[in-house]
Amino acid sequence: MVIGASTGALEAVRQIIERLPPDCGAGVALVMHVGAHPSHLADILKWYAPLPVSFGQDGETFMPGHVYIAPSDLHMRLVPPGCIQLDRGAKLHFTRPAVDPLFASAAATFGRRTIGIILGGEGTDGAEGLRAIRARGGVALVQDPREAAVREMPEAAIAGDGPEIVPTRQLARRVASFCSSFAERRGG
Repeated sequence: MVIGASTGALEAVRQIIERLPPDCGAGVALVMHVGAHPSHLADILKWYAPLPVSFGQDGETFMPGHVYIAPSDLHMRLVPPGCIQLDRGAKLHFTRPAVDPLFASAAATFGRRTIGIILGGEGTDGAEGLRAIRARGGVALVQDPREAAVREMPEAAIAGDGPEIVPTRQLARRVASFCSSFAERRGG
């Protein structure tokens, strides 16, 4: 599961993270536009998450039941066979970390098992990556722009290839449901 967020989306991120079940069968990777500024996002989300939360480390295995956050000033990708890759490549959409590299790499690595979620924020980052997820048969969800503090990212994603528009509270419930279904598949 991959989540992209930016300006004004911390509350939506919190609502989703706190609803993750402790036995979540999916790994969660999050890009929030923080640029090169020091980020305390992992420490903030640890207060709410029933799962371990940490900044992704280059070469680390992307594990179910864990929330990985893109570190400041680094793009985060998920590469075969399911590892985190960090790089200081060119800024995309004027930002690093950017959502599109994470989403596109998750789609290429996990295909139809990928769930991509775009939350509020400025710009169009994430729209292209969400299209890549849909093209590989994954699930594309977008926060209802009317509920986003900044509507540009959700609106850009909606203009793409038919993502599902979901109110924030319902989005948190859907994510929890996906986590439970992944846990059932792993156990069975």
